[in-house]
Amino acid sequence: MSSAVSLLELEQYLAELLQVSRFHDYAPNGVQVEGKAEIKTLVTGVTASQQLLDQAVAVGADAVLVHHGYFWKNEAPVLRGMKKRRIKTLLEHDISLLGYHLPLDAHSELGNNAQLARRLGIISQQVMDARDLQGVGNVGVLETEMSLADFGARVAEVLQREPLLVSGGEHPIRRIAWCTGGAQGYIDQACALGVDAYLSGEISENTTHSARENGVHYIAAGHHATERYGAEALGEHLAQQFGLAHFYFDMDNPA
Repeated sequence: MSSAVSLLELEQYLAELLQVSRFHDYAPNGVQVEGKAEIKTLVTGVTASQQLLDQAVAVGADAVLVHHGYFWKNEAPVLRGMKKRRIKTLLEHDISLLGYHLPLDAHSELGNNAQLARRLGIISQQVMDARDLQGVGNVGVLETEMSLADFGARVAEVLQREPLLVSGGEHPIRRIAWCTGGAQGYIDQACALGVDAYLSGEISENTTHSARENGVHYIAAGHHATERYGAEALGEHLAQQFGLAHFYFDMDNPA
């Protein structure tokens, strides 16, 4: 038998655990759609897509917790089309939606960056910029020095998708910076730290030039693929903390 926690208590617990107040984010962190006052069954996933919501309905979830929720800056405020259907699903089934973006990237144990590092064998991690209170990028070292090709093979094996590799020279990788998701814009900051390589989820046209001209390997490993672990780890933590039934669904996305 599962236990229960109130929606308010869960939100307050997560606000403290993830240090939500530290972050100036692109979307609200916390409850985005209010459902049942009491939660017994929690579903987690990367993105609050219709497919994930349908799975939540199927298992009788009281709440859904994701990394990519709703109400992003510059997003149209009207509820129509896809957005209307998603919100309707939540309201009709009295399911709460909680979203945690940057706070879930940055958490030192449960976050996307930390969880990815654990799987890729990156140790001694620290934030890329100690002056940045949000601290969403990290620097560490590989357990074993590897060539770009060998590290790319490890990434492919762990994430089950082939990364795009941009060579910055012939040097091996020992010291590496990384930030999950769409953080290719941090490459210049990573280069300034003197790392051997930088890994993120996506790539832009200028990323290739920054890598080549600064002599730093770049690994584009997939936005979804690099961010599929934080929500699951957080859900497992909450299940243990409050005795909840927890289901994690990975809706694969090639982006």
